[in-house]
Amino acid sequence: MDTNTKTLGEALRRNGVTRRGFLKFCTATASMMALPPSMVPAIAAALEQARRPSVIWLSFQECTGCTESLSRSHAPSLENLIFDHISLDYHHTLQVASGEAAEAAREAAMHANEGAYLVVVDGSIPLGNPGYSTIAGFSNLQTLEETVAGAVAVIAVGTCASFGGLPKAYPNPTGAVSVSDIVTDKPVINVPGCPPIPMVITGVLAHYLTFGTLPELDHYGRPKAFYGTSIHDRCYRRPFYDKGRFAHTFDDEGARKGWCLYKLGCKGPMTYNACATAKWNQGTSWPVESGHGCIGCAEPDFWDAGGFYNALSVPTGEISRNASYAIAAGVGVGAIAAGINQRTRNKAVRQHAEVTIEDLEKR
Repeated sequence: MDTNTKTLGEALRRNGVTRRGFLKFCTATASMMALPPSMVPAIAAALEQARRPSVIWLSFQECTGCTESLSRSHAPSLENLIFDHISLDYHHTLQVASGEAAEAAREAAMHANEGAYLVVVDGSIPLGNPGYSTIAGFSNLQTLEETVAGAVAVIAVGTCASFGGLPKAYPNPTGAVSVSDIVTDKPVINVPGCPPIPMVITGVLAHYLTFGTLPELDHYGRPKAFYGTSIHDRCYRRPFYDKGRFAHTFDDEGARKGWCLYKLGCKGPMTYNACATAKWNQGTSWPVESGHGCIGCAEPDFWDAGGFYNALSVPTGEISRNASYAIAAGVGVGAIAAGINQRTRNKAVRQHAEVTIEDLEKR
């Protein structure tokens, strides 16, 4: 395709993106990928000459929230700089074509870019019955297997594609599975979240365009640059946790003062994502900052984790004994530190040591 022969630099200039704007994008990309400032010139040089890769986006059992998240990024945005200048050759929601013309575009992109195109998938794949979800008369499974056959890699966007998400939640009536349950002969990069952070999708694509390789992944197939640290460790409320200061209801004094939401079910200690640093809505805020605990949406089986408002109510084995000790110790030490005299300390210990190691292991 002629559009694919242009470099990213040429496409940016044609669309009026200034050199300053381009370098700001490269700087932000380096920061998001946890790369030193010295890498900014290398990223700029690589992206300047990078060819626009063909991308085929498949949507299966999903709510379109992942696309909505991406399309509502602010402008000029990192997401638009990337997604306007890849060749997005197929996308159910964004493409103009429909019917036979749409499927012809997908097939043309596959044949023209054999072995070099990227497949982005959002939504889980139903295995219980092919008729649960079909596109152009073909089951999701058929479409996925046909499309990834000639792809260089697959990016599973959102928790449904990464881990099965809501469709896989008990009792899983459609027999929903994740992309990696089906695709075993191609690299699969999981970008979970309900929805995922737009800049994380951008970072994965930028890494591929810059280095020609996929980013380093964790044991769940997630990019370590974005999922390498827990929400808890990046949270601005962490100092209150360490001091044993917790909100007990959403409208008590602790909640009004911005104290830790752990006892209200915040899953930050066992959730790995970049929400606390990337934030949402032009970097305005994120759930914990707006007063609601993290629900752990970037983790497997978060819908079945025992309720959004139960403190660290997760499936057996998700939290290790060491983590349990650390949590209990944090609560206990924080409570002791909060006291001024013996009576105050005793009261604080009783109040903040409600979650014990035994309690955590029973949940």
